[in-house]
Amino acid sequence: MQKYLVIIPTYNESTNINDIIKEVFIHARDFDIDILVVDDKSPDNTAQIVKNLIKNNYENKLFILEREGKLGLASAYISGFKWGMEKNYTAFIQMDADFSHHPKYLPDMLTEMNSHDVVIGSRYVKNGGIKGWGILRKLVSFGGSLYSRIILGIHVRDFTGGFNVWKKKVVGTIKFDEIISCGYSFQVELKYRAQKNGFKMLEYPIIFEDRIRGKSKMSKKIFFEAVINIWKIKFRLN
Repeated sequence: MQKYLVIIPTYNESTNINDIIKEVFIHARDFDIDILVVDDKSPDNTAQIVKNLIKNNYENKLFILEREGKLGLASAYISGFKWGMEKNYTAFIQMDADFSHHPKYLPDMLTEMNSHDVVIGSRYVKNGGIKGWGILRKLVSFGGSLYSRIILGIHVRDFTGGFNVWKKKVVGTIKFDEIISCGYSFQVELKYRAQKNGFKMLEYPIIFEDRIRGKSKMSKKIFFEAVINIWKIKFRLN
C-alpha cells in the first residue's frame, strides 16, 4: 500500500495554510496522503490554525511539528523527513504553502512515481513556466539553476525548485548530519545527492505562480549563501 506524506514548512502563512491543506486533500483524494506542517513558531497564528483543522476536519490525516523558532528551510525539511521515515511513509512531497506549487499537479507527479525515484516539479522543461515574476527575478532563478548545473555537472534543469517527490529509499540514503545547506541550496543538494546515488529522476512540467498572499522568504542573504554553497556541495561530495 502506497502512503504519501506532504511536508509543508511554514513561517507566517496564516493567510494561505487553510486553503492549501484543503486543496491538497481535494486534488490528491485518489491517493493515501497525509500532510505534515512544520511550523517555525509563526507569530501570525499559523500553528493554531493547523491545530484547529486537525481537531475539526483532518484528525489522523493532518499533523504539525512546532519548532522553537525560525531555524531554516533545510532544517524544517530534515525534521519532516525524519518524522515521516519513522512512520514508514512510501514517499515524501515537498511543497510551499503559498500556492506557487499548486496541488493540481500532485496526481500526475505521484503517478510518475510508479516508474521514477524522484519527480521534480520543473519550471524549465517544455510546458513548464513562471507567472507573476518580473524579468530580473526570472533571470536570477533560471541563472541559479543554470549555475548549479554547470558547476555540478548534472543535467537537472530546475535545480532550485522546491516542489519535489522522493521515494523513501532515496530519503533513506541521505545522511542528514552531513547536509551542507541551510536555505534554498538545500533543494540543489538533495537533487545532486540523489543523482550521484544513481536514482531515476524525472522533471515534470509545472507553472509556478508567484504568491498572492503573504510575504516571500527569499532575500539577498539567502541567494548569496546558495551561490557559495554550490561550491561546497561540489567539493565535499566528490
